[in-house]
Amino acid sequence: MTGSTATRSRDRGGEGRLTLGFMPLVDCAPLVVARDLGFARDEGLDLDLVRETSWANIRDRIFLGHFDAAHMLAPMPIAARLGLGHLKTPVIAPFVLDQGGNSIAVTPALHAEGGDWGVFGDPVASGRALARLLEARRRRGAEQPTFASVHPFSCHHYQLRHWMAAAGIDPDRDLRLTVVPPPHMVAAMEAGDVDGVCVGAPWTSRAVEAGVGRLLMPTAALWPSAPEKVLGVRQDFAERRGEELAALLRALDRAAAWAEAPENHPRLAEIIARDDVVGVPAAVVMRTLSGTLVVEKGATPVPVPGFLRFHGDGESGPINRPRATDGLWFAAQMLRWHQTADADAAFAAAREAYSPTWWDAALEQPAREGMTLRTFAGPVFDGSAPERWLGAEP
Repeated sequence: MTGSTATRSRDRGGEGRLTLGFMPLVDCAPLVVARDLGFARDEGLDLDLVRETSWANIRDRIFLGHFDAAHMLAPMPIAARLGLGHLKTPVIAPFVLDQGGNSIAVTPALHAEGGDWGVFGDPVASGRALARLLEARRRRGAEQPTFASVHPFSCHHYQLRHWMAAAGIDPDRDLRLTVVPPPHMVAAMEAGDVDGVCVGAPWTSRAVEAGVGRLLMPTAALWPSAPEKVLGVRQDFAERRGEELAALLRALDRAAAWAEAPENHPRLAEIIARDDVVGVPAAVVMRTLSGTLVVEKGATPVPVPGFLRFHGDGESGPINRPRATDGLWFAAQMLRWHQTADADAAFAAAREAYSPTWWDAALEQPAREGMTLRTFAGPVFDGSAPERWLGAEP
C-alpha cells in the first residue's frame, strides 16, 4: 500500500470509498480488521488503507485532504484545532481506537548505570532511579541522556514528562527529549542515539528482542485509562459525508469488539504481523494482545492485565466513546508544558475535538461519562474544572 493507492482512490471518487492512513502499530487493528473481515463492506464502505512512516505525515495528509480519516495520536486533533506545530485545521476525534499499549524502555547500559529501578511497573522507584542517575552525571560533568517519544503532541511525550516531573526532574533542563518515528525506535536505541523511549507496541518489545532495550513500565502505570489513538477526521468531511462517517464508526465498533475478544487474538496477530501492516513476527504481536511482556531479553514474560484495550467498558464509560474530560486532560498537558498559553482556546478546542456527538448518533447507545481522570501522581483531574488542575499540578 503506497501513496499511489490513495491517489487512485481519490480519482475513482464515489460515496462509500474512503482512504484511511495508519501507522505500523498494533493499535491500528480496528482499521485493518474493519477492512479485512468485511465489517466495513457490510456498512457499504470500501476502505483503502495507506501505511505511513511518521505521525507528521499522517497529520499533513489529513490536513491536505489526502486521507478521509486516519489512525491518529489522541492529542493531535486538539493541537490541529489550535494550529500548534502546523496550520490550524478543525479535526475531530469521533472514535477512540484503543487505550494503553505504550511502554517506557531504556537501554541496558542506562539501566545498569541507574542501579535499582524497582520492580517492573513501578513509576515511583524508576523515577527516583532516573533522578539519581541524572544527578550523578551532573556532578561529574557527564552528558545527560536522551529520551525519545513519537511526536510532540502525543500521549508518549506527555507520559514521559509526567513521570519525570513527579520524580523532581525538569524534562526541559535536566535531560534531552527528542522525537523518533515508531518504526525507527529500535534502530535509534541500537545506534546509541537515544537512551530511553516511550513508544507503542510492538516496538519496545522489538527493542527487548534485539537486546537494545529493557522495559521499565507500561504507561498504564502512569495513566490507567486515557485514550491512546483515535480516528482523526476533518470536521468538514464529517459534516459533508456524515452518513459515511456513521457507517465507518459502526464498522470500527464491530472491528474493535472482534479485536478485543481473546479467542480472536491468534488470528488478529497473524493479520497485524503481515508485512503490509506492521511487519513483525506474529509471536511479538501475540504477546502485546495477551498482555504478557518480556522485560529483558531471555526473561520470563510478565503478565500485564489490560495492557491494550480495543473495546468494552473502561473506568469512565465505553472505551471507544470520545470523552470531553480526556480531551481537556490533553489540553492541560499542552498548557502545562508551554506548548500553548491560551487556556480558554485550548479547553474549547478539546471540547470540540472530543465531542461524543458523532459516536452517540452512529452507535445509538446510552453512555455514562465520568468527569475525572486519575494518574499515579498529583491531584485528580476534574473535567468540570480543568483549570484547577493547572494550579495544583505535581
